[in-house]
Amino acid sequence: MTDSRSPRHLLPSPPPRYFPGVKPAALAALILLLLSPPLAAQAAPGVPVAPVPTEGLTGQQVALMPLTLVAADPALESDSLFAPYRDRRTALTWADSVIGEAFTGRAPEVQWVLPPKLRKLARRSPGLVNDPDQMGQAALRAPKMREIHDPLRSSLRNLMAVVGGRVVMVPAALGFALLPGRRVHADLSLVAADTRSGKVLWRSQAAGSGATPDAALHAALASVLPIDPSGP
Repeated sequence: MTDSRSPRHLLPSPPPRYFPGVKPAALAALILLLLSPPLAAQAAPGVPVAPVPTEGLTGQQVALMPLTLVAADPALESDSLFAPYRDRRTALTWADSVIGEAFTGRAPEVQWVLPPKLRKLARRSPGLVNDPDQMGQAALRAPKMREIHDPLRSSLRNLMAVVGGRVVMVPAALGFALLPGRRVHADLSLVAADTRSGKVLWRSQAAGSGATPDAALHAALASVLPIDPSGP
């Protein structure tokens, strides 16, 4: 018997779109990001710092979490160079601002949702979204952590359900040290995670030095957010 249906109906159905609205090229880059070794970007001594994987995040809304841990070694903490940042809240607010400006200015292809907006969204969703400053995201600084566990995982997943996305970028910890010649060294632990699977997707340790803590943090951020994607 001859099938009376038109040839169009005999064609196989197209595969389902699990990421509607995401262009195929961007989706391919995202898949590569999701399948890459979770800790592959963690820098070892003498190895160049791996940049933020912006290609896999292009066009997506990504929450840039607030920093909750900043510390300085005793030598720097007692030095006048660190005087403006001795108050914890002042230091965290300043660091969030610098980090946010660096991500939005040096990687504008990603729709970064910054801490002030995250806090606003949390206030609008009481009982569903926890305070972004109180989720415990500093735990992600642990270099061997490959998977996020509850309650942090649930908190991040609920937050992203309101934001509209699945990936969070977490500045997990920021440390400063005093170098010879009164120069300052900054180390910033950065982690990207998939809030649906709970997997750590990417990890890097941004490092930089400068005449002040501000200059050192800017240098560290430039190392992982190079204008030239081939390297800083």
